[in-house]
Amino acid sequence: MLGRDDFAGLWQVVRRIEDRHSGMRGDFVGVAELEPVGEAGLIYVENGQMRFGDTPPMQATRRYFWDFADRLVTVRFADGRNFHSFVPEGQAAGTDHPCGADHYSVVYDFTRWPHWRATWDVTGPRKDYTSVTDYVRAAG
Repeated sequence: MLGRDDFAGLWQVVRRIEDRHSGMRGDFVGVAELEPVGEAGLIYVENGQMRFGDTPPMQATRRYFWDFADRLVTVRFADGRNFHSFVPEGQAAGTDHPCGADHYSVVYDFTRWPHWRATWDVTGPRKDYTSVTDYVRAAG
């Protein structure tokens, strides 16, 4: 099973989003830095360029807190609210996340470590998309 130290460091991130509402494809390219905090946590900070269809690229940033405890990673938003949790091994479905009437579900794939993937399916009245994010350890 993967632990905090396995994830710590810099990762290249490539994400593609297929938005079924708009019929547009989004592409994100950037980096994620996972920096140790405390005895069992990581701060996840992602920065890069996002583009939907033919629109100009825009700067995109995400920030989360990952807490490792008892074979489980709990992911929280930057403001401390719970987002989801997952077991960091094999192919693992994370816990679902309701957001108003929309529903987020995720599957992680660690079978090709240190290349790993997160696939989100988001459905509801306001959102309908699939987001596939690939992570590869950044050189350096």
